[in-house]
Amino acid sequence: MTEKQYTIVELLGDGISAELSESVHRVAESLPFRLLFVPVDLSDEARCAGGVQCYDEAVALMLEHGTSIKYPTATTRESPNKVLRDRCKFAVIHRPVRTIPGIHTNFKQQLDIDVVRIATGGTYEDAGRRVGPDTAVSLRVISRGPCKHASRFAFKLAMVRGTGVVSSSKWTIQKETDGLFEEVADRVAQDYPTVPYRRELFDALLAGLIMNPERYGVIVTPNEYGDFLSDTACGLIGSIGLGDSASYAFDDDGNITTAMFDPAGGTAPDIAGKDLANPTAALLAMANMLRHLGEPAAADALKEGLLGAIADGECTRDIGGQLGTKAFTEVVAKRLEASLASA
Repeated sequence: MTEKQYTIVELLGDGISAELSESVHRVAESLPFRLLFVPVDLSDEARCAGGVQCYDEAVALMLEHGTSIKYPTATTRESPNKVLRDRCKFAVIHRPVRTIPGIHTNFKQQLDIDVVRIATGGTYEDAGRRVGPDTAVSLRVISRGPCKHASRFAFKLAMVRGTGVVSSSKWTIQKETDGLFEEVADRVAQDYPTVPYRRELFDALLAGLIMNPERYGVIVTPNEYGDFLSDTACGLIGSIGLGDSASYAFDDDGNITTAMFDPAGGTAPDIAGKDLANPTAALLAMANMLRHLGEPAAADALKEGLLGAIADGECTRDIGGQLGTKAFTEVVAKRLEASLASA
């Protein structure tokens, strides 16, 4: 019998990227199918030497194979994340954020939300320009297509989760741009009459999330609001380094054509190569990727093994354990094997 395998484009980066890659590869060895990794070097050094050809190679492979995993990259002359979003036409970024038992936090309530963020536009679309010595301006862009993809993704996710959808922006102030986003969300909501839906102004939502987190399930927002919200939520569960992310491109019928999975944290150059990196976010991204590939049992087993290890205190030092990156990864891999064997 031919072994089942999936081709994954692996986008290598800077800082702790190499250690996160090693962790993902070790866990992949414990799966009952093969992940065939196709590496592309997107480190700052490679981008300096190869220029645009690095992105040409990465994007061609991402579009060919459909699924990729990316590790942190340094933003120097440009943001690799933004380049990939633009060239792969990613419309939606999904960031799940959930309380992880075993991790000490200042926030004592339970958080379980999915932030669905438009991947383009907003204030990130234009770096702006100076108008005279004391004034600067920039263009803010909201487009109907990405709003529709993000809203549909949010409602489909809410149906799976059994929760409601909250759309959030500052539509009372940004009447045209955020107004267009809310207009599209309202229209998409009509196609999902069984899913509870409401709007909330973004500043009120931030307060509400802290005071009454149980009122929130899936939250859909324009670009920059989702960026702020997902990092804030990760802070509430203990660390920005605990968040994973997925970026999606769609065809005209709303089907996913290209997907990229990555940890939401940065390159952490101060701990690179010291066996101190926490691979939790990279492994959560890997679990999300496995679900996308149609392997929910493996995805659940990986997540169960990962979160079980953390709950039992078998984790890295930054979240209260005593293990290095490699030892923690080994614990997770063994738990994954045991979970799959008992299934």
